Amino acid sequence: MTHLFSPLTLKEVTLRNRIGVSPMCQYSSEDGRATDWHLVHLGSRAVGGAGLVIAEATAVTAAGRITPHDAGLWSDDQVEPLQRINRFLRLHGAVPGVQLAHAGRKAGAARPWEGGHHLAEEEGGWEPIGPGAEPFGGRLTRRPRPMTLADIDRVQVAFRAAAERALVAGYEFLEIHAAHGYLLHSFYSPLVNRRTDAYGGSFDNRIRLLLETVRQVRAVWPERFPLAVRLSATDWTPGGWTVEDSIVLGQRLSSEGVDLIDCSSGGASHASLTVLGGARGNQLELAEVIRQASGVGTAAVGGITDAQQADQIIRSGKADIVLLGRELLRDPFWPFHAARALGQTTAGVIPPQVHHWVG
Repeated sequence: MTHLFSPLTLKEVTLRNRIGVSPMCQYSSEDGRATDWHLVHLGSRAVGGAGLVIAEATAVTAAGRITPHDAGLWSDDQVEPLQRINRFLRLHGAVPGVQLAHAGRKAGAARPWEGGHHLAEEEGGWEPIGPGAEPFGGRLTRRPRPMTLADIDRVQVAFRAAAERALVAGYEFLEIHAAHGYLLHSFYSPLVNRRTDAYGGSFDNRIRLLLETVRQVRAVWPERFPLAVRLSATDWTPGGWTVEDSIVLGQRLSSEGVDLIDCSSGGASHASLTVLGGARGNQLELAEVIRQASGVGTAAVGGITDAQQADQIIRSGKADIVLLGRELLRDPFWPFHAARALGQTTAGVIPPQVHHWVG
């Protein structure tokens, strides 16, 4: 029976187990360039035994950053430090992945521990963009500039160029961030998108930007490497995006060459942020529903803390992989401890330099 420590093959990439590091913003880059912080942050999770290590939301344009301290792949000079990190991840048995993103209405903000508010230009902020002029809400009060068709074209080209740089940087797994109120989610969510052109109104129009972006990325991202999309699989709000919508979208994404749906939820606007934090138990069921109904592979994320819980998700067929965030921050060696708890061999989960002493 398939379990948490069974290998997982996606396209021509094989993960040593079904444990992945969920992308977590570190807000520690310098003009989009990774620093030693990222080497230690990501590298320690590879040493700790994760099969997949996904780097944080990485902006495809400078204006697509959440904060001035976000990671980026909009420039060739951002590639070299990532190559070093990815060599280290592979050396210690993890597949290096990256999440490409555009912050949309949430762009140009202070770091969370510095207030998380939109920054004025004199503070280092910039004008956000989105499907319309409605602000995200909460501390993100700045009105975005409604995107023109030319803006939409530029963003798609930027995703494509960032995917090309990701390949040069040595990534073998790529995820498009289309959740949590960022740009792509704001287009498909009816709670946000009130456009009347080809990118708004009907279901097909609202998903158009995401599908076109996937096509741009898949055109340059090799078929041998998996492509994933993180969705907010439901807005948890009447009149919003639903899991039934996600099932149909999952089928469409699969036909466009997407191999895995990373099933998160909520966050279309500030009003739904409490749902994002409060529905994590329900969120785990989304991966199962979408996997069974759409036929595309899924990743379960949100509130996974226990080895038996994670193992049961895989054994019961609810998802193909589990992604952990906060728990892997608390314990980079969670995979090693999980293997012990589940009676699985710990050999090969962590490097021999560590296993010699603690295995």
